Amino acid sequence: MPRATNHEESLPSDHQLRLTRARLSLEGLSTGDAFGEGFFGFGANVEFAIPKRWLPPTPWEYTDDTIMAISVLEVLHKAGRIDQDELARLFAARYAAEPDRGYGGTAMKILSQVAQGQDWRTASSSAFGGEGSMGNGSAMRVGPVGAYFADDLEEAVRQASASAEVTHQHPEGIAGAIAVAVAAALAWRTGTSAHPRRHGAIIEAAIDLTPAGVVREGLATAARFSPGTDPGEAAAILGNGSRVTCPDTVPFCLWCAETHLESFEQALWAAVSALGDADTNCAIVGSIVAMGTGVEGIPPAWLASREALPALL
Repeated sequence: MPRATNHEESLPSDHQLRLTRARLSLEGLSTGDAFGEGFFGFGANVEFAIPKRWLPPTPWEYTDDTIMAISVLEVLHKAGRIDQDELARLFAARYAAEPDRGYGGTAMKILSQVAQGQDWRTASSSAFGGEGSMGNGSAMRVGPVGAYFADDLEEAVRQASASAEVTHQHPEGIAGAIAVAVAAALAWRTGTSAHPRRHGAIIEAAIDLTPAGVVREGLATAARFSPGTDPGEAAAILGNGSRVTCPDTVPFCLWCAETHLESFEQALWAAVSALGDADTNCAIVGSIVAMGTGVEGIPPAWLASREALPALL
């Protein structure tokens, strides 16, 4: 039998199983991203389209949310962990290849600097006058990290932090990534458990493991809403991503996922009904809920409508 290479020896023995989980999260993330993005095409008619459950015209193209998550999964495939230098390289390369995927202004600046040879640590830490970014980009792409490390929540927290730091060095940007990764991990555990699910368990776990700050405070508020709360009412208090920050995005998304963990379709309609940053909200919710429903829980017509993921995955 051929000897294992050093690279193979560094990967966990269940690496392929972990990748299968991470790919499942990416399926949910990318479908949610493309679904949510499609509603921007309705313009002023969106408020009529959503209550009637009109689906956007096909094909559904995904955005930078999915493009960056693909890089996350590729790094996990290669290293079995978040290699920050490699992740920064892939982020910058994919941005340079397709800069019109909907990247935010701060992300464009950071990734342009990295593509031009600047160290990601300098580029990321210099954002917003040295405070670092707390944008929701750290949270939109992290579901596969939580999925890969679903059996070890402490490691999921460490790796989510590492994935965020490449572009988001503000504590709230890191906190948002941690909360989503934990939620994705717990959704998988819930989906594979023989015990009945207790509503609120996923948000409670995210609260326990998310550092103190505004994101955590928002999660605590979300935990007090009943499952029957109207998504618009929840978003009015928690935020709907309009500010494009983790505090304004993550608590609402985790509430949507917690409330509709058994139904990918219901979860995505709840997320998009709040409008705001619809593609990112739906990407986050999709990355979590798919871990509970499995890929079979994603409507086949939605998967067929979504832009295909790269063959390398």
